[in-house]
Amino acid sequence: MKYESVYSFEAGTDGAGPFGALTSASGALYGTTYLGGSDEYDGTVYKITTSGAESVIYRFEGGSDGARPFDGLLNVNGTLYGTTQEGGPSDNGTVFKITPGGKETVLYSFKGGSDGEYPRASPAELKGALYGTTYFGGSAEDGTVFEVKSGKERVLYSFHGGTDGARPFAGLIGVGNTLYGTTSQGGSANDGTVFSVSVSGHERVVHTFSGGRSDGATPYAALISVNGTLYGTTRSGGARNDGTVFRLTASGKESILYSFEGGDDGSTPDAPLLEVSGALYGTTRLGGSKNLGTVFKMTTEGSESVLHSFEGGLADGFGPFAGLTVFNGVLYGTTPWGGTYKRGTVYEVTL
Repeated sequence: MKYESVYSFEAGTDGAGPFGALTSASGALYGTTYLGGSDEYDGTVYKITTSGAESVIYRFEGGSDGARPFDGLLNVNGTLYGTTQEGGPSDNGTVFKITPGGKETVLYSFKGGSDGEYPRASPAELKGALYGTTYFGGSAEDGTVFEVKSGKERVLYSFHGGTDGARPFAGLIGVGNTLYGTTSQGGSANDGTVFSVSVSGHERVVHTFSGGRSDGATPYAALISVNGTLYGTTRSGGARNDGTVFRLTASGKESILYSFEGGDDGSTPDAPLLEVSGALYGTTRLGGSKNLGTVFKMTTEGSESVLHSFEGGLADGFGPFAGLTVFNGVLYGTTPWGGTYKRGTVYEVTL
């Protein structure tokens, strides 16, 4: 295994604070930065090659075009889709698309009421429509699941903040004709949930997290599906309250694969997992040899090994919030902090 920092953001026009994962398209990698870009510091969409040549393809202006993209992008047939958690006419966030050449189009601007507010996660695509979540808004101000199709938005479900869940931070995945996601709060113990929702808007809580030593709590990450089983992370809960990796059947049977101990093994996994050749890969925001985060590998039986412990400073990033992307057999990720200019990095891990 070899780790290498590929690019350090400068916080000027090239962007700063990449919280989202990278996405491959047209032979390169694309991502977003939360800050930097224009004079208003409203974020960017950037392109980066595996050799570290970075170019900004779009700088958000903070007006109707959107501002502050938090998550990464979705590639659908060569067009990239994403969200901004601010901007738009009501400053409540947008759903946008952008070509690899940098032509941006806003598909929907949230009004901040029953339609939702503050989308933090990139959308998912299912049968020609985009589906996503908003952290706020909806009938109870506890977030929504929405659909955007042909420029029109439809709220599939508004969270009530009770046992049904509240404040979905992560995006959705489609399994068959059903969407699955997580809420960071709500549920019977207010430690978050895993839920499913149909495209007609029927929501079902698949699992309610109970926290404590025997279960996770506060999932910030989206789920992945591996051979019909769902896998995810929680940022807290588990044996040391340092987070967990869990698996879940479609019927709702949950088991904890691994509880982070908060030492060299990592702590606070905020990012989704990535499956490559039967193994799971992920990041933790804290823990590791200097408590600045890790890149880890895990078997589906729960055996964990650390591939890299972030060291911070000028030569390395720290505090990875995003998950990993595999491109040409190499893992790529981002850190929102650290690097030469202390404004975040892109890194690679060769397996």
